[in-house]
Amino acid sequence: MIFYNPSGAPELACDECGCRWFDRMTNTCYECSAVVTPEALAEYRRALDAFQAQRSAAAAAGGDPAR
Repeated sequence: MIFYNPSGAPELACDECGCRWFDRMTNTCYECSAVVTPEALAEYRRALDAFQAQRSAAAAAGGDPAR
């Protein structure tokens, strides 16, 4: 599950319980121990790439990349 924080950056949340805390060594949710799927990680990577592209485009246009 992807949600966006107030600054517009994507954050990964557990598909099972919505928790945002993960054990990155085991790729599991701290709250419910659900495994983070490769599909969820790929979706998150795409969201991060889109966010970075948006920030880069705004910076190149002279805008505030934080907005």
